[in-house]
Amino acid sequence: MADRNKLRAGILIVSDTATKDPSTDRTIPLLKELFRSVSSQWDIAETLIVPDNVLEIQRAVRLWTDGEVVMNLVVTSGGTGFALKDQTPEALSFLIHKHAPGLVHGMLSSSLAITPFAMMSRPVAGVRNKTIILSVPGSPKGAKENLEAVLKLLPHACIQAQGEDSRSLHAGGIEKLEKDAGVRLPETKGSSEQPSHCHHHGHHHHGHHGPRAHTNPKDRPTSNDPSAGPTRRARSSPYPMLSVPDALALVAEHTPPPVKTIRAVDPSILGHVLASDIQSNEPVPAFRASIVDGYAVRFPKGQPKFSTGTYPVALVSHAAKGQGRVLNEGEIARITTGAPLPSGADAVVMVEDTAVAAVTDDGKEEKDVEILTDEIKKGENVREVGSDVSQGSTILKSGEQISMVGGEFGLLVSVGAKEVEVYRKPIVGVMSTGDEIIDFDEARQLELGEVRDTNRPILLTSVKANGFEAVDLGIVSDKIHALEENLRLALRQCDVLITTGGVSMGELDLLKPTIERSLGGTIHFGRVNMKPGKPTTFATVTVKGDDGERVRKVIFSLPGNPASAVVAFNLFVLPSLHHASGIHPLGLPRVNVRLDEEVKMDPTRPEYCRGIVFAESDGLLRAVSTGGQRSSKIGSFKGANAFLCLPAGSGVLKKGDNVEALLLGRILNTSNP
Repeated sequence: MADRNKLRAGILIVSDTATKDPSTDRTIPLLKELFRSVSSQWDIAETLIVPDNVLEIQRAVRLWTDGEVVMNLVVTSGGTGFALKDQTPEALSFLIHKHAPGLVHGMLSSSLAITPFAMMSRPVAGVRNKTIILSVPGSPKGAKENLEAVLKLLPHACIQAQGEDSRSLHAGGIEKLEKDAGVRLPETKGSSEQPSHCHHHGHHHHGHHGPRAHTNPKDRPTSNDPSAGPTRRARSSPYPMLSVPDALALVAEHTPPPVKTIRAVDPSILGHVLASDIQSNEPVPAFRASIVDGYAVRFPKGQPKFSTGTYPVALVSHAAKGQGRVLNEGEIARITTGAPLPSGADAVVMVEDTAVAAVTDDGKEEKDVEILTDEIKKGENVREVGSDVSQGSTILKSGEQISMVGGEFGLLVSVGAKEVEVYRKPIVGVMSTGDEIIDFDEARQLELGEVRDTNRPILLTSVKANGFEAVDLGIVSDKIHALEENLRLALRQCDVLITTGGVSMGELDLLKPTIERSLGGTIHFGRVNMKPGKPTTFATVTVKGDDGERVRKVIFSLPGNPASAVVAFNLFVLPSLHHASGIHPLGLPRVNVRLDEEVKMDPTRPEYCRGIVFAESDGLLRAVSTGGQRSSKIGSFKGANAFLCLPAGSGVLKKGDNVEALLLGRILNTSNP
């Protein structure tokens, strides 16, 4: 068990070679011995080896700086040179909250006293949260020399980073600090050993595994680095332009599979999909019941028919609980629809086939009733036990949805089901981003540059209308640290996160780099060949769940223009929600329609035109556009009940041409929409 009084240190080796063969590493044992020889304060709590990849490095460092149990010091070795694959400084600089140029200067000064080639190293040092981060060269001797130059000073830095009061720490002055650390300034300028500053790596693995991506880093595009400034950002998107079918295939591939859960049989299960077959625990009906208003009769023994004639009304059976006495031969019982047949009854004669023969003395009740037909057969007008649902039979199958119409719910209730196994519906969070965005209901005049938030209310409504729980995550500043903090908080609350804005190519469009660089997520696509909605982004992030297991969360970053956001939600988010809930088919219903007007095509991108689909008297489905289709024009959704799927091409689609439509709402039954 680790000593809580000790400072916890983690050693991270960055090397493609050692990742493939950990036995080649010699730096971890060398640095461990250095820590032990300098001070008993240190506990080498973790070691890890990762390849030369920015995202892998960042994932590993965040494991040690952002969790519940953090390191006091993280030392990385490797990737600090000028080789094309050397990316450790770039990875760490983005993570560091406070840079420590003094530590960098100390390491470089010590190395330069030995060899001018020390100028070829690019060390980084600083603080993230409460952890000191330090990078050293990849060669074992170079790593030892650099760390040795500053190691005696690091306990003081770590204690400060943990939040100790600086005034009390410095109470004895600089001489006391130097004495406590066992240093004098000249001692930190060099070492008798000649270090090797070669950046080839030979590494030894000590059994600690961090998260590993399953795709080739060379095949993954990388988002802009916000710390590089606008002059260094890409002038065109690094993400390949995917077709809508290819993008939908990635959504299906990377959306987590449905999760089973047990739910009580109450209205809250409407819309859920069953995860197992349901058997009836009891028959329906559970008793012999009448299906008409009339008279229950008992056939004479050995007689196939019930004869006409006048009979005394001996019993009355209503649709209520309780059992009456036995019906004897020669008697009849007045009975209502759904009421249980008296014991001994064989059939029910409809009231239409009878006449009142006599009444009681007070005139309020029937005394004798005449049966007018002899065509009644045994079992006629009787609903037998289990005739609707037999006990033990399968009433609903796995994969069937408990529809909002309620038939499936009624069936479950009728057989007395108390709990069922269903697929859990994902919880969906909706967040708007941008410092220019204000709440739609804020009662003041807009200032120059401000925009009312229409996306969030529309998307929250869309999520709820499709039967999913929606969490309003508000408006978040498009500053990198604010985005990271709020995205992390959102992923703890939600299974699927929808953001709008910040996915284009501007210097403040930071969602992609925040997801990739800060959260360690994977962006599966960042551009789609469609109009509107080209910058639509789909990503997944792996986080630690409540039970300690790592779970995959889904992020859809939609464009900021309202029409683009709504189109992208229905085209990509809804199928993902259906997939995670076990709902099939995925997404909006598709129908073929005939254009009732001429529609212009976009020459380069397929377009999802907001339109109105209506049924003519001839039974054919026809469609018209709602007008101007600019992506910022939310008014184009007024009256729309469909997206008309228009192919890319020059010219126009003519009136009478057939296209596919995705239905948003009910089809109108008029020729004048």
